[in-house]
Amino acid sequence: QVYFEESGGALVQSGGSLRLTCRVTANIFKYVDWAWYRQVPGGQREFVARHGTVASTQYADSVKGRFTISIDNNRNTIYLQMNSLSPDDTAVYFCNKHPSLRTWGRGTPVTVSS
Repeated sequence: QVYFEESGGALVQSGGSLRLTCRVTANIFKYVDWAWYRQVPGGQREFVARHGTVASTQYADSVKGRFTISIDNNRNTIYLQMNSLSPDDTAVYFCNKHPSLRTWGRGTPVTVSS
């Protein structure tokens, strides 16, 4: 069983930065593709960023150049550094495997004011 605990979301002004943290409880953390996703109210959950097993990264076009995903294998933790935030980034952010599991955490809300 895998559990996700996201944190770090907040209200921030446009142009600001946030760092999200996801603590993962799992039998295996290393050698797994981990990712961040986000969902706006009433919308579909969408892919944001992925960290591959060989340290490769992939980003949605909308966040490329502004967001950075990283992992700490010693702490079973996934991070998402978000810079130059805009109101379009307002959403609840979730972490999960990539491709995702059926199990999700509660997410952490990010609100960017204009």
